[in-house]
Order: sequence, then C-alpha cells, then structure tokens
Amino acid sequence: MNKRPALLVASLAAAAGLALTGCGSGSGSGGYGGSAPTSSAPSSMAPSSMAPSSSSAGGGYGGGDYGGGSGSTPAAGALTLKTATVAGKSIVVDGKGDTVYIFTPDGMNATKSACLGACAAMWPAVESDSAPTLQGVTAKTGSITGSDGKMQVTVAGMPIYFFSHDTAPGQVNGQGVNGVWYVLGADGTVIKDSLK
Repeated sequence: MNKRPALLVASLAAAAGLALTGCGSGSGSGGYGGSAPTSSAPSSMAPSSMAPSSSSAGGGYGGGDYGGGSGSTPAAGALTLKTATVAGKSIVVDGKGDTVYIFTPDGMNATKSACLGACAAMWPAVESDSAPTLQGVTAKTGSITGSDGKMQVTVAGMPIYFFSHDTAPGQVNGQGVNGVWYVLGADGTVIKDSLK
C-alpha cells in the first residue's frame, strides 16, 4: 500500500493551518498569531450607557495621516471607543461593538508595534485619522505609527488591535491567545480572565 498520498495531504493540511493562523515563534518576526477558538458573541454583550468623554489633552494625536485597515477595522475617519459587558467584565470595544486587544510584547508606552507580517494580517491595527471619541473609556488614548505607516490608536500607552477571527460584535475569540493577547478594561487595565 502506498502511503505517499496520505502523507502529502497531511503535510499540505498542516502547512495551510499554519499559514491561516499566522502563528510564529515570537522570535521578533511578529508571530504570536495563534489559532482561534470558535464561538459566537456572548449573550451578555451589552454596550455601556455612560456619557461620552474626550481623550486627555495632548492624547498623543497630531501629525501623520490616519487611515483604515483591513478586516473589521473601521474605515478611515473618526473612531469611537466605548465599553461593553462580556462575561460580566466591562471591556473596550469600537463603535460597532468589535473587541479590541493589546499585544503584551508591545509593552507599556510602546513607540512601535511588535506585531508584524502574518501577525499584522491576523491582528489588524486599530487605526484612526483623529483622536477617538470615548464613551465610558477613561484611559488615556494616543497613537503610534503602525507597522504599515498609518496611525495606530493606543489605550493606556498600549497599541490596540482587532482579531480577524472575531466575526461579529462582542466576540472575544482572541482573549488569551498564546498568552499574549488580551482585552482592556475601560481604565486601560489588562484583563487576563477567561471571558467564555
């Protein structure tokens, strides 16, 4: 019996899986894509009703063109960041309810994104052409120049991202991926708890 076709199929499937997940070794290539669990939006997803506020004076904005990214990134223009409740936790989402994440290798007060290449494709930067409108988010917002040269939004000094496997508002499929991707609370606190 010839086992070559089965071995070829298994090899191709493994290679395709790695390409789709954007995973890496974390060796500075911007990996950490990881694979995503599948889930639907939690039924406890509810936008916050807190009044809008503005970012702190200076907020890190000024200069540079902001622009929209890919995936669930909003089109170029104004961005709204608000809070929503998922699994009993108040987290930061965009105006459509899409969850935003931080990448711990970026570190506090990052001046550039550590998420590059396949990582950036899996985890598109949250971009805006101006300081975001804040609704219930009390953390200071700012910006850095993202890996694509556009202005990437920061919350509490950390660049924020969307996850391409979150396909509907309120999904948190990126929470805890590879132990480096997490959601934020309204005050910028990193939330590492499971949200399932």
